[in-house]
Amino acid sequence: MLFLAALALMIVLRLILAWRQISHVMRHRSEVPTQFAGRVEIAAHQKAADYAIDRTRFGVLRLAVEILLLLAFTFAGGLQALHDFWSLRLSGLAYDIALVFSVMFVSGIVDLPFSLYSQFVIEEKFGFNRMTLRLFVADLAKQAALGMVIGTPVLTAVLWLMAQRSSYWWLHVWLFWCGFNLLILFVYPSWIAPLFNKFTPLDDEPLKARIQALLQRCGFAASGLFVMDGSKRSNHGNAYFTGFGKTKRIVFFDTLLGRLQPVEVEAVLAHELGHFKHRHVIKRIVLIFGLSLAFLAALGQAIDADWFFYGLGVTTKNMALALILFFLVVPVFTFIFTPVTSLISRRHEYEADRYAADHASAASLIEALVKLYEDNASTLTPDPLHSLFYDSHPPAALRIARLNEC
Repeated sequence: MLFLAALALMIVLRLILAWRQISHVMRHRSEVPTQFAGRVEIAAHQKAADYAIDRTRFGVLRLAVEILLLLAFTFAGGLQALHDFWSLRLSGLAYDIALVFSVMFVSGIVDLPFSLYSQFVIEEKFGFNRMTLRLFVADLAKQAALGMVIGTPVLTAVLWLMAQRSSYWWLHVWLFWCGFNLLILFVYPSWIAPLFNKFTPLDDEPLKARIQALLQRCGFAASGLFVMDGSKRSNHGNAYFTGFGKTKRIVFFDTLLGRLQPVEVEAVLAHELGHFKHRHVIKRIVLIFGLSLAFLAALGQAIDADWFFYGLGVTTKNMALALILFFLVVPVFTFIFTPVTSLISRRHEYEADRYAADHASAASLIEALVKLYEDNASTLTPDPLHSLFYDSHPPAALRIARLNEC
């Protein structure tokens, strides 16, 4: 069967990639790469190696459980059993919504121990965790509430459009989905993000003046400069801009500002502005929208086919089951294309680095990146094939070598 063949291929590839990553990182654990000699201490290098190994091993265990859950939903009859349960109690859109949310609930419950272990064992072990169990539960509750408040009307609209059974229902769903995602991009900075983090205006006047000068040089207008209390959850640091039009905001993690010098902060922000100037965000949105159209069109062709349902262990045919099955199996068939999206992302990073070198300082960006690689325990010696598949950012050595040429 095609699905089982694709599933087997995905499992084998992911296990090989994990084995290669662990082996490669372990082989290079004892010595700091020459490019970073004198910049990164051996203790920090070994910490990053151990962090990468632990996360990769943990990922293999998580993969095993994900595969078992997928098989439980499909060939073991789990999805059919959920249908049998809800079809005796509900009908119409109420049944559809209950079925979809029950699958999401089961998936969330199965994944919960892994999220807890990742946050309170692995992240704690390497000194990154700042989150309390109370905050973890609060975040979980907020996410669930948002999922209900936002997800219910969105899901209702999608299922209603599917139920119209027009020849182009999938195009109508796609148009609605695109509109909804664009709306979220506008409302997220002001309405959703503040539910999870506190955003305060940047009050460092010298740094603010430096940033304002950079924005003026780059022709970038933002609605404000903000500091986010990322330290209440993690020691990891970052900076980003979010929103469109008048809602554009520049956000710095407080952990980033506490670690970098002003000239390094300027270089990091110049990199982020490079993404904006090269329209990387828009390009990624267009790519995502294009892929979603292709996937929905494929679902439109498969939705009435007996093989689509019966071949995946479901003996009942309806819209909700089709939607669930499709989103369960799509990641299996699309995994092989992961290197393509990773390659696009890495190219965008190189372009943003070049922009930062032109409008700030390449040397300062290098210093900032070295600190961030060290602070985030990002391994300096990833396996090349593993990096090719998964890494959205270029390996540290290649990235810094490019910047040295600027």
